[in-house]
Amino acid sequence: MVTEPNRRRVTVVPNGPVLVEGPVELVTEDGVTHTSDRFVVAVCACRRSKRYPFCDTSHRKRVRDDDSK
Repeated sequence: MVTEPNRRRVTVVPNGPVLVEGPVELVTEDGVTHTSDRFVVAVCACRRSKRYPFCDTSHRKRVRDDDSK
C-alpha cells in the first residue's frame, strides 16, 4: 500500500483507544491543544483516562488475583 506523505493512519481498537500515527496535535472540546511527537499515539475513546485525551489503559477491566481459595 502506498501512502501519501501527509496522510495519517488511524486505527480504532475495539473496546480500546484510537491509535493515530504521530506526531499529532489534538484539540479537545474545550479548545485546549495537546501535542505528541510519539510514533503512535493512543487517543482515549472511553473518557476514563486520567491523561485524557491520551489513553492510560483505564478502559481495561481490572482483574484481581484471589489466592484465598
